[in-house]
This record gives sequence, C-alpha cells and structure tokens, in this order.
Amino acid sequence: MKDLLRTADLTSADFARLLDLTAEFKRSPHAHATRLAHESVVLYFNKPSTRTRISFETAVVRLGGVPVSVGGNDLQLGRGETVEDTAQVICRFAKAFVIRTFSDEDVRRFAETATVPVINALTDGHHPCQSVADLFTLREKRGDLKGLKLAYVGDGNNVVHSLLEACALTGTHLSVGTPEGFEPDEGIVAGARRIAEGTGARITLTHDAAEAAAGADALYADVWLSMGDPDEERARRFEALKPFQVDAALMARAKPDAIFLHCLPQHRGEEVTAEVTDGPQSVVFDQAENRLHTAVAILYALLHRSLEGARGI
Repeated sequence: MKDLLRTADLTSADFARLLDLTAEFKRSPHAHATRLAHESVVLYFNKPSTRTRISFETAVVRLGGVPVSVGGNDLQLGRGETVEDTAQVICRFAKAFVIRTFSDEDVRRFAETATVPVINALTDGHHPCQSVADLFTLREKRGDLKGLKLAYVGDGNNVVHSLLEACALTGTHLSVGTPEGFEPDEGIVAGARRIAEGTGARITLTHDAAEAAAGADALYADVWLSMGDPDEERARRFEALKPFQVDAALMARAKPDAIFLHCLPQHRGEEVTAEVTDGPQSVVFDQAENRLHTAVAILYALLHRSLEGARGI
C-alpha cells in the first residue's frame, strides 16, 4: 500500500508492525532524524486540529523534514483547481501529503492521483491515525491485544469506524454501545466482521451501555456533537446519548483495572464525568501523547516503502 486512507487498508501484519515501530520511536524519538533531510511534507487542515496538527508537524521534524501546514483558504483545492491537479502539483514539491478534511471521496481522489504517500488525518468517515494510537495505548497499558475487550459507548462516528477495523485486525474484542439511530455504518461493521473471522475478534453492537461495558478492559468515549454537526442537533443528540455517559457506575461495570480512553477534546459532564476522566483509571493524556509517536511511525513506514521500494509496512 502507498497510502493510509482507512485502517482497513492495513493488514494485521502491517498494523502489528506499526505498533512495534511506535514503541521504537517512543523509546528513541530521533532514531531516524535524517529520513526526511532537506525534504518537506504538506499538511492540509480543512478542519480545526490540536493533537493531529501538532503531532504530525513534530513528527516531520523528528524525521528531519520541514512541515508545510496549509488550511482550507490556502489552497485552490476543489475551488478553481481540481483535486487531481492539486495532487499532481504537491507531489512535485513534497514527499508526503497529510490531509484532514470532510469528504472521504476527496481524499480518495487525491490519493489515486498522487505519487507520494497520502495519510488521512481525519475525515467524516474515518480516523485511522487515531485508531493506531488507541490500540497502541491499550497494548501499552494492558499487554497483548488479542482477547482484550474494548467497549465504546456513544455515537457511532468516524472514530468508531476506525476502531472497528483496528480491533478486527488485532484480535481485540470490541463492544459498541449506541442509542438507536446512532449505530456505526453497516457496511463498515460488516467489513470489520469479515476481517475478524481471521483474527478471532468478536464485534458486538448493543443499545445498552451497561451491556457494552460489562467485563471490559477499557472504556472509550467521544464527544456527542462532532465537527460538522449542526448546533440545532444538540438537544436531540444529548437526550439520546445521556444514558451512555461514562461515569463511575459505568466504569464499575468494566474490570476493576479497566482504563478510560478518549480521543479528545473531551467535554467533562457530557460524554464523561470529571470524576472518571480526571481519575486514576484515565489514560487520556498518555493516549494523546501517543498520537505523536504513531504519527512518526506511520510517516516513516509509508516513506520507507515509497523511497526504498519496500513491500508493505
């Protein structure tokens, strides 16, 4: 593979290699400080970003390159210049392209034209880089992923889509608890279940938060109102999602040593209580830090393949 557009682009071996690379870069952050010497990587952010932008900019620097960050008003992408033309131009300048935007179709079109690696740093449908950091954090805190149970409660959004694929690839059991009407995409669920047949992962969907959390090694929450959701949706969504708040009672349904995960930003008092996210079981800031180490690993792996003709991650 040339690009990382969704987690399912990876094989189980690829995903395992990325986790191992992440561990290596966390131990030795500057081990490959000349990989991108005298080169640049373009980072396109059409959505606001804290962790993704800073982690990828830092990752490029740690590999010896120069990050060129641009926003929605800085390129003619899709407004006066086609996605394909923009891709051809950027590939003449940079060694990789990281994109955070709305449309998965735009990312796909860019990658099909691009001759350099393209990394999806978040779209409406997927968040693959986050899923690598999530599973790395789970492995770091709880050991071998195979057979662990991760419970996600809340809205079946892009984060869940990538978690479904990541857990399927790693043999991690995933229980997704959502209100009715907030389930993850059926096609993505079906695809993850096909992958899981080869790894032994169990994927379950429920409309009961307590059922999802029962016996889990980790609980995961995300915001109830995502970027792009209209404000007028707030009251309806919050009423439906309120029973899925991660509080002390829901944490008690998980294993005694369960950890709490959140991709951030978090809204204390909404999807999670302050008692949980500021408590001893929370690892959300370790998880956030790991976004940096996984960004370095993903860039390094794709560039290694691109620049040296290696096969796979």
